[in-house]
Amino acid sequence: MTIIEKYADRFLARYSNYPQGQYVNLLLVRQVESEAIFRTEGSGEPLSKEFVHAGLDGDEIIQRVVISKRKQTAVERRTGRELLRAHGLLFEKDGKSGTCALNRNNPCERCMDCMIYGYAAGGGGAQKSRVVTDDAFSLHPATTITGSKQFNALFDNSTMRDPETGKPSHSIGTDEYVKPETVFLDIETLKDVTANEFRYILGNILRSSRYGAITARIGKVKNLLAGVIFSNCEIFSNLELTQAAYDHLRNGDDENGSTEPDFPLRTQKLVEAILEVSLELGGRVASHIVRLTPEEVVALVGEIITLYQDEAAVRRVLEETTKMYGPQG
Repeated sequence: MTIIEKYADRFLARYSNYPQGQYVNLLLVRQVESEAIFRTEGSGEPLSKEFVHAGLDGDEIIQRVVISKRKQTAVERRTGRELLRAHGLLFEKDGKSGTCALNRNNPCERCMDCMIYGYAAGGGGAQKSRVVTDDAFSLHPATTITGSKQFNALFDNSTMRDPETGKPSHSIGTDEYVKPETVFLDIETLKDVTANEFRYILGNILRSSRYGAITARIGKVKNLLAGVIFSNCEIFSNLELTQAAYDHLRNGDDENGSTEPDFPLRTQKLVEAILEVSLELGGRVASHIVRLTPEEVVALVGEIITLYQDEAAVRRVLEETTKMYGPQG
């Protein structure tokens, strides 16, 4: 019996338009594996940051780097759409030309992407996303995990001057970036999903690897599944989890109190901390909670990897799920 089969009662048997109160909370560690830039504006703008309490205890305030919620799910959504497109499972909307596309106001309203991540059509229909997420915060302070580098654009003569006009290039500036091995903590909450929809969503997370700006050259990120919690409501927030893990990983004491966690930090140490603090945080949630054991989490990831290594099996999952939403003609 697979892990998903073992917990089959935590998933819907079929898609439903009505809320059923079945929540699957994925505790994620997003580990930066190269330099990365997370910002909401254009080139040259600073990283997205927020001043927050360092931990749940004490009054220390620090500035943390933030990956906005849309910057996370947008990447994973495109990963999934790429898969659907490869299998011919993105459709045209009735009465309109053009295949279902993001930011075009022509959602087909019947593919897995539309039905899971939601859509809003200017002419009428809408589907609320069943993947609920929020801003992800860096574990460490921005001062610890950021640096800056100057960039420029050379001409063919390897200088900053145009070889034909002799005029200097204006393509020079400084970018602030996040250092490799920085970790962000995130919870993606899946609401009222079927087992196959869960396979699709988790597959999108594990298969996505580039986040932030300039992803053709930087922004490599590895997503690690640290835990899975079933509940009948949303649990604690990303910020609470980050602050609790920060408190747990503080080192020693000095005259100013505990020092910040090591940087870089081994992800296994962080995963262990997340599992421990999530027990305490979960005890404050007014919900019946069921957790996967660490061994079950590892087995679940193995199941998803095995599934996506089998192209025929993936196609069956996608086609069966798509048919569940209704006629696709």
